Amino acid sequence: MDSLYPDSYEASRARFLCDVDLLRPKWHSSRLDSYPLKGHPDLTIDCFWAEPRIKTNVVMISTGEHGIEGYVGSAMLKLFMEEFAPCLNPENTGLILVHAINPWGMKNHLRINPNNVDLNRNFIFDGDYSTEINPDYDLIAKFLNPQRPVRTLNAEAIPFLVKVIKNIIHPGKARVQSASLFGQHRHSKGIYFGGTQVEEETTVLMNLYRSVLTDYQNFVQVDMHTGYGPRYQMTVIIPPPDPTRSSEAAQKINYPLVQKIDRKEFYAISGDMGEYVYRLRDAEFPDKKVFACGYEFGTYGNSLPALIRSLRITILENQLRQYGAVSPEVEAQVRAEYEELFFPSESEWREKALVDCRQAFEGILTAYGVL
Repeated sequence: MDSLYPDSYEASRARFLCDVDLLRPKWHSSRLDSYPLKGHPDLTIDCFWAEPRIKTNVVMISTGEHGIEGYVGSAMLKLFMEEFAPCLNPENTGLILVHAINPWGMKNHLRINPNNVDLNRNFIFDGDYSTEINPDYDLIAKFLNPQRPVRTLNAEAIPFLVKVIKNIIHPGKARVQSASLFGQHRHSKGIYFGGTQVEEETTVLMNLYRSVLTDYQNFVQVDMHTGYGPRYQMTVIIPPPDPTRSSEAAQKINYPLVQKIDRKEFYAISGDMGEYVYRLRDAEFPDKKVFACGYEFGTYGNSLPALIRSLRITILENQLRQYGAVSPEVEAQVRAEYEELFFPSESEWREKALVDCRQAFEGILTAYGVL
């Protein structure tokens, strides 16, 4: 089981390239589009297209939008290619498999791209990367982005907890959570920075979406993420524009935990990739059918202590990259805890993630008429 989870970007990509060659004979035509990053030509976004004779349905599986999350995504992509892709009808159903939307982040075990941009805060449909969004972020910016080297984790613990308690009191837990996660375009060295323009990785996906919606009638996408939610129960997350209520979606796809990406159920995001697909469909392809969702594999858990722990290591990792650490030992501690937040090593966790992924694939592909 653990062999499904690669330990490097290079190993994951090499496996992906071998696996897509095994799929080619099943479909009418196929191709591999690889997009090297401008500043890092050895790192590529790889998109495999398998096209049917009649372009009715297409299933897209994408990974690594948040680089480091691509290691779990790679395992789920492998599962899909082995167990579900062979069951699709090559006469009227195509495939798009995207390996590592953020290859630099995957290579370096980070969520962000080389510009410190969170790509899932960069899909701004109208192109207005306004510095005015998320004003609550400014209220706690100093807390979220300390401008000094990281001290030992023990030395950081108590001061951080004190600051958390103060901010929970004012401006309040809900506002702190929303401010930190929503995304922002003002603090370029801060966490959850959504950029000030369309990033090159984002452009690749935007062009892909337009091409898909031009050619196909029915589009189903699953995008892989880790970090948020219950530790041993993957969450299917769906963008706000999808008209289906979470409870209805859970019944439809026969999966126990489905949430909308909003403040009430999950958390709200500005510049979400899934939401971009719906908005593009509504604006330019209103006759097309779309279901775009994410799989969110929770790691630390969803209790208040777990959420605080997650925020703490997110802040420390960003602080480490921006300002360094007092010693190599401290740097190693931060990197190890950050790794566990997005790529848990526990075998039980990895096994349950595969079970949940398999159940959700079965339910979604059946419910949306492609299996």
